[in-house]
Amino acid sequence: MIPMRSLASSLSGVSSFVAHSSSLGTWTVPIGHGYVLQDPLWLLALLAIILTALLRGRRRVPVLLVPFAAAWHRPSLASFSRWPIVLASVGLVLLVAGLARPQHVEDKREVRSQGYDIMLAIDLSGSMLAEDYEKGGDRINRLQAIKPVIQAFINDRPSDRIGIVVFSGRAYTLAPLTFDHDWLSKQTERLKIGLIEDGTAIGDGLGVSLTRLEQAKRESGGKRSGAFVVLLTDGVNNRGALTPEQATDIAEKRGVPVYTIGAGKDGIVPFPVFDDKGNKIGYRRMMADLDEEALRQISESTGGHFFRAADTDTIESAFKAIDKAQKIEFQAKSYLITTELFYWLAAPGLAALLLAALFARPLWQKEAAA
Repeated sequence: MIPMRSLASSLSGVSSFVAHSSSLGTWTVPIGHGYVLQDPLWLLALLAIILTALLRGRRRVPVLLVPFAAAWHRPSLASFSRWPIVLASVGLVLLVAGLARPQHVEDKREVRSQGYDIMLAIDLSGSMLAEDYEKGGDRINRLQAIKPVIQAFINDRPSDRIGIVVFSGRAYTLAPLTFDHDWLSKQTERLKIGLIEDGTAIGDGLGVSLTRLEQAKRESGGKRSGAFVVLLTDGVNNRGALTPEQATDIAEKRGVPVYTIGAGKDGIVPFPVFDDKGNKIGYRRMMADLDEEALRQISESTGGHFFRAADTDTIESAFKAIDKAQKIEFQAKSYLITTELFYWLAAPGLAALLLAALFARPLWQKEAAA
């Protein structure tokens, strides 16, 4: 039988040894695909456990020979005599292995991709309700016609950071620059006429877009590199703090090209009439007021291009023009994700030590009686 006093003294020696070994420094040791030991020096404690077991096995213990002792032997007690030391040894080994901090580590690598920073400035003025487009034989309004252009930017440009500014009588940021195109698509679905007070603040829409690009600043030779604004509108500027000329001057000084897309057809176009409940009850005729000359001036002054959204070729032409522009390389580092496995070893180790103490309880009682 092995007294718990000896086991306690062995544990004390092991603890002092491993505490001293931890002060020697640590380094990461790979142990398999994706697995490492963060503090491998703790494994030296296993040598202490083995050495302690060997020394205890060689130690001479005085015994008393009692005649006919075999007749007094109780198998139920003797069968548990070695369980405490076995369980304690297993528990110590598991704890030491846990202290070595096994970890599962995902690969750390750098990902490089090329793309643009693109702000979409979208007109949500009341005139965008004019239904001068057709799809599948049905009339659709200008916003419905321009949405495929927006979705093209989002879906076909996975390497671009894209943001959205909406404007009418005022300009607001709907979405800052982001790589999360799924979330951006959901924001695009929310677009509808009437979200903002009516009017057409083209200058403010362009100005807010430039501000958003300035917050994510990347300069090359004093100019904002790899950034573009795509302005979608169907009217003439009649509201806002900035005029289109002032906003164009800011874009030109910052070196940001502006691609302008004019929605709607020339001349008289059908405009829906709604009742108090929002139901369409008919149409009235209205004159289109797209300021094409101002949009051309914005794009030409900033190095962009003007497109008229009168057919499906507009999307393809816009992307070809953008592809010719300078590309910028974004560098993104993936995070090093580490999963600690200490608990998977420490928990069963502590459980084994607890069982060793429970099995050794009869031995404590016998020692106290002696």
